[in-house]
Order: sequence, then C-alpha cells, then structure tokens
Amino acid sequence: MGIIVQKYGGSSVADAEKIKHVANRIVRTKEQGHDVVVVVSAMGKTTDELIALAKSISPNPPEREMDMLLATGEQVSIALVAMAIHELGYEAISFTGPQVGIITDSSFSKARIRHVNTDRIMESLRQGKIVVVAGFQGVTMDGHITTLGRGGSDTTAVALAAALGASVCDIFTDVDGVYTADPRIVRDARKIDVISYEEMLELASLGAKVLHSRSVELARKFNVPLRVRSTFSDDEGTKVMGETKMMEDIVVSGVAADKNQAKISLIGVPDRPGVAAKVFQTLSANNINVDMIIQNASIEGITDMSFTVAETELHKAIEVVKGLKEELNFKGVVWDRNVAKVSAVGIGMRSHAGVAARMFKALADCGINIQMISTSEIKISCVIEKQFADQAVRAIHDAFELGKKEE
Repeated sequence: MGIIVQKYGGSSVADAEKIKHVANRIVRTKEQGHDVVVVVSAMGKTTDELIALAKSISPNPPEREMDMLLATGEQVSIALVAMAIHELGYEAISFTGPQVGIITDSSFSKARIRHVNTDRIMESLRQGKIVVVAGFQGVTMDGHITTLGRGGSDTTAVALAAALGASVCDIFTDVDGVYTADPRIVRDARKIDVISYEEMLELASLGAKVLHSRSVELARKFNVPLRVRSTFSDDEGTKVMGETKMMEDIVVSGVAADKNQAKISLIGVPDRPGVAAKVFQTLSANNINVDMIIQNASIEGITDMSFTVAETELHKAIEVVKGLKEELNFKGVVWDRNVAKVSAVGIGMRSHAGVAARMFKALADCGINIQMISTSEIKISCVIEKQFADQAVRAIHDAFELGKKEE
C-alpha cells in the first residue's frame, strides 16, 4: 500500500514503556499493509544531558566533537525501538544516519542534507523488515559525523519521505497538532486542522517548536504530505499542505514567540557603500545566521546598525564584528540578550489591510514597546523585551480572535 515514514520525538521514546507503546503503533501500521520507515530521536532529555556533560569538560567544545558526542543519543533509541518491534514478532533493523547514507555538508551542529542513498532502506523493506533510522545525524563525504541542529529528526524524516516517495510523513510528538499559539502560554489556543507549507514554515522558523523549519522547507520543495500527530492518541492531527483558496479567508493563522534572540548594534558606523556588505558577508562566512536588520538615518555621514541573531550564536557574532572594528572604523559594539521576537503569520495578510496596525495596537494597549519590525507577505515580526513575550503572544492572539469559540 506504499511507504509510510513515521518520526517519534524524544518525549515519545523517553522510557521503556513509551518505547513499547511506539513499537505497538509501528506494528499496527505494518499490519495495515504498509512498508514502514521509522525515524527516532534520542530518549527524553538525553541530548540536553550530553550537552551539559560536554560543558562540564569544556566551556567551548569543538563543534566536530560535539556532533560526535550528540549523535550517540539516537543510536541508543533506534536499537531499543528495533528490539521492542522484534518482541512483537516483527523483523526490524536499525541504522544510524551514516549507515543509511544520509550525506550532509560539513557545517557541524547545523549541517544540511545534500543527498540520501535509499538502497539500504529499500533492500530491507523488500525483505519485509521495518526500518528504524537515527534522526538528527548524517555524515560528510569525507566521513565526519554531523548533526542537523535541534529538532533535526523532523528534517531526517521528511528527507527520507521525499527520497523514498512515501505516501505520507507522520511527525509524532507529545501534542496533537499545530495550534494557533503555544497552549502553555495561551489557554484558549485552538488546534489547526489544515495549514499551508508557507505558514508552517514561518511559524516553525519564528519559534513554534512543533516542527523543525528545514523539515517544512523540504516538505514544500518536494510536496511531501506531512501530518503532525500525537503519539498517545489516534487523532488525525494537523495536515500541512499546499495553499488553497479557502486559507486566504483566515487573516492570521497563528502567533509565535522566539526567546532565543539577541540584538547586536554597531555604533557610529561610517555611512558609505560596502560597509553593510562587509559586515554581513563576514557573519555569513562564519556560518552565523542574521535575522532582522535595521539601520538608522545617517547624521553627518555616521549611522548605527542593529541586527538580531540566535542567542546561542551571540558570543561568536560579537567576536566576528569586533574583528571588523578597525577596518570599518566604527565606534563600538553593544548587545542585548533581553529581547524576544513575537510574530503573527497568515496567508490572508496578502488580501487584508490593517493587519500591522491591529498588531501594533494590541502591543501598545499592553504598554509593550517595539524595538524592531520586520514584515513579509504573510508575516509581521516585532522585537520586544523578553519579559513581555508571553503577554505579547496572548494580546496578539486575542486581537485576531484566534481562540476557541464558546459553544
């Protein structure tokens, strides 16, 4: 009946009982006549524990060695899942990312998949086996183990689904779908039944932790049918698909907050051609992703330039821009960790006016100051003080009436 790819996150395989539950779910899918490829994350908090262990050895461990360490977490869980499937009377075989042929670039800690060799998986499926693959990891062409970044198991699953021509890719997690906001922050957040690839990509990249942003990017590129479902229920979850006319009627689909943000400002920058290019080319060359950028109006040939990066990359970014101070002749560098980004997303923004004004008023009514603004066709993002992030999400959610409707 075709190939189904299932991905189970760390909370779904956190202990022996949960692994047995997952194995039962996998076997039920096999009994329905499907070939099943399973992608598994490390158990529970294993990755966090390995990071803490590394930090106890070195405050700034080499990224290559971190990838070597972190890749071991998934190796434990795939073996245990395969064992649990065997106990149910079905054949299963586990593979690491390198074993199965997931080839990546050499950007340690956030590698990108370049190629997937499906020969080994297909041969195992032909033999009637359930294939269990370690998520989050791959290998470079010259044999170095890499990881894809936090949440990278989603990307592994979608990449395999695309390469195998799977009929669907189910992302199983501890929530039963994608919500209009984080239910832990907004009590009346509502589950979304259907959402477009484009909206999901924006929400994922803006702080919604349900799906890894690169997994959505891949799903959209290769038109992979994607579902977000709960490991612990049979609910159909949220379907992520191509855009439909009906979706345009909904002005805002969801609100997200990203607290892993930091702002860097270059003070007293000479306002001449090539300066901005040099700054951001150098950051890019050091594999640092810049998000929002603003530049103040020039006064007597001098300006200030601010941009945001992930807080985890702040130290590295500061060192890079400090190295440019003498060459570019700017006065100084200041930074702020106490910021967050809140965003409203919806493809209906393309055809509805006044969305930005409504969002800004919601923040103003709460006394929340906006430090930076960024917009696209289907997104409005604001940088604010981190302490107000949850309050801002609730205010924006209410302003667009996204909550559950009372019966």
